[in-house]
Amino acid sequence: MIDTNPLLRLHALGQRIWLDNLSRTLLQEGTLKKLVAEDRIAGVTSNPTIFFKAISESPHYREELQKLKADAALSSEQRYETLAVADIRAACDILLPLHRSSKGEDGYVSLEVSPALAHDAEGTLAAGLRLKAAVARDNLLVKVPATAAGLKAIEELIAEGCSINVTLMFSLRHVRDVAQAYVRGIGRHVEAGGDAGKVKSVASLFLSRVDTLIDKRLEAVGGEALPLRGRSAVALAKLAYQDYRATFSDAAFGTLAKRGARPQAMLWASTGTKNPTYSDVMYIESLIGPQTVNTVPDATLAAFRDHGRSEATLETGIDAAQKQFAALQSLGIDMDAAGEELQAEGLKQFEDSFRQLLALTA
Repeated sequence: MIDTNPLLRLHALGQRIWLDNLSRTLLQEGTLKKLVAEDRIAGVTSNPTIFFKAISESPHYREELQKLKADAALSSEQRYETLAVADIRAACDILLPLHRSSKGEDGYVSLEVSPALAHDAEGTLAAGLRLKAAVARDNLLVKVPATAAGLKAIEELIAEGCSINVTLMFSLRHVRDVAQAYVRGIGRHVEAGGDAGKVKSVASLFLSRVDTLIDKRLEAVGGEALPLRGRSAVALAKLAYQDYRATFSDAAFGTLAKRGARPQAMLWASTGTKNPTYSDVMYIESLIGPQTVNTVPDATLAAFRDHGRSEATLETGIDAAQKQFAALQSLGIDMDAAGEELQAEGLKQFEDSFRQLLALTA
């Protein structure tokens, strides 16, 4: 099986694949257990969009949701959280053996704080600690967006010993700011006498949305700009990984590492290809390297299992990535500014999904 399933070969190259999906259908019909056993899926991510789809489509929520709606003392958000926390706990329990056997490196499940708190640092901190207590599983990652307020909350949560998945990153500026927030937080945790080895963090860089936006801008320029299409997101990820290596191999973090601190892993998100003319596995095949995670939707997982190639590619083509960024800059395309725009769009999407969720549980 190892010779025929490219997903299994990724482990030898140091990369882990997480499933970007969660529902009671996956949990109760044995699908997640099968993916863990057969494809070595090493984690699960969720977000408001995923939960809206799950609760609105899966029959496994209907009976409990009816009971929750009958309790007038509960708010819509409390009803949603009751459903979501139960799913997260169940997924954590499925992945717990992997979490234990990997000594806390693998086997995590992510639950996002309310998008309504994206610009509220204190509210995010309180919500993160509350969700951690509600799930009560060591392999939970609380998901927090990389907004200005989110960065403050991330540092505080890490300092409190909370494991974090930082979401909605779209630029090198986001990558650098998030890494520094983690380093400050884990440093404070260590200095306070905390067990740094129990804190895990991943930094989720979104990819396909970057190409969607930048490709539109390149098409508007036309001519010599057109060959640059479909290359920006992979270039971004490769340069981000170089930043990651620099941050977590320097002397300052080395001191923390000696006291048990783990590097914050890079995670490739939004890896389902949106342009049908591009390879459906381009955001996996181009970005395979050690100490990384790729979280993929079901269709991308199936595609890579069927025809993906597992080769170490993340640290190849660095010169080409730098040239891509230089070419974009020469055309007046500011990748950090584009990242801010994409973050705002992504946050709006999650806010819309969250409002739909609350309407569903009202």
